[in-house]
Amino acid sequence: MPQALERADGGWAWVVLLASMMTQGLTLGFPTCIGIFFTELQHEFQASNSETSWFPSILTAMLHAGGLGMCFSFQSTITVLGFYFIRRQAMANALASVGVSLGITLWPLLARYLLEDLGWRGTFLVFGGVFLHCCVCGAILRPVATSVPPETREGPPPPSKTPVPSCLAACGRAVQRHLAFDILWHNAGYRVFTLGVAWMILGFPLPHVFLVPYAMRHGVDEHKAALLISIIGFSNIFLRPMAGLVAGRQDFASHRKYLFSLAVLLNGLTNLVCVASADFRVLVGYCLVYSVSMSGVGALFFQVLMDVVPMDRFSRALGLCTILESISILISPPLAGFLLDTTNNNFSYVFYMSSFFLISAALFMGGSFCALQKKEKQGRQAEAEAATVEAAPQRALTVEGTDGSEKQPSTEIMYVTSV
Repeated sequence: MPQALERADGGWAWVVLLASMMTQGLTLGFPTCIGIFFTELQHEFQASNSETSWFPSILTAMLHAGGLGMCFSFQSTITVLGFYFIRRQAMANALASVGVSLGITLWPLLARYLLEDLGWRGTFLVFGGVFLHCCVCGAILRPVATSVPPETREGPPPPSKTPVPSCLAACGRAVQRHLAFDILWHNAGYRVFTLGVAWMILGFPLPHVFLVPYAMRHGVDEHKAALLISIIGFSNIFLRPMAGLVAGRQDFASHRKYLFSLAVLLNGLTNLVCVASADFRVLVGYCLVYSVSMSGVGALFFQVLMDVVPMDRFSRALGLCTILESISILISPPLAGFLLDTTNNNFSYVFYMSSFFLISAALFMGGSFCALQKKEKQGRQAEAEAATVEAAPQRALTVEGTDGSEKQPSTEIMYVTSV
């Protein structure tokens, strides 16, 4: 076992980590620059805020729920990290999420530069070429080397005489095999995490979409507005590894769920800063404070999921979790855009909305995890008491030996006589 651990946490594992870091930067980091194109697309198509918001919401929803493109890229690299890293799993997840920070830093700057010279259509063509680098990262991934001999495969079974199952039954079995509905039903920790994250996502992506148009509406220069997103990404480059170091300590291994809930809570409270002022210096301070909580959410998200779900079921659990996320992502930006249209472009309500969903999700997850831990502790105490009660009759039937050195069981004999 120690040799397997050494093989898993070293050597090619670091190359896989680099590929995962780059893939996450290309895929998960990309949606954060969509706010750069929000005003341009709105003017191009003469669309309202709610209509324009469908563009980032559909893009990000398909990123999490499709079986296509970026979804295949980032989910495979995240899953394979759990097999390549065992001792340093928390740190590996945090370092891989640094790629998201790099993407958040570079994508807005590149988008602003290309938008001025090529327009939004030409910019998207260049982005398509950049995304082809995911193919290189995918070629680096390979199965984990083990010393276990491969299983021998038997020949195909004889054809069954039972009738061919219907298409509906086959689809049902496929869904059951690839999605974790059984885990969602039986695993209370996974149920709390998944539902809490789905509720959290209703507010989490809103600052990435609306921060740039919010700043531009209040007189901030276009380049400075795009720089705000890059500040968040640049800060996360340093903060996410620090969050990974904290999460990887043995002292915090059993408290990662609460650290994640705390990070979500701080993220929601931070968004209220934007309501107070739209001055550029205030927004820079907001971005720095926001980066602290965002780094905690990003560094702990996949690690907490690995903690509540066995690793052999992680890919299924991640798939169902991201699908539920995609539903929230699809709803959130258009809902915020509709809120803008009905309030005459008052962005304060958008940040109020974001804070509400984040704070309520944090309180739900933190309280539920605490209740589950208390229930589990009470169950262990009840089992220990039951074991003590079962062992009591056996101890009562033991007597000391003649020499007093050890105890031996004695048998009671009862004689019954008749009168």
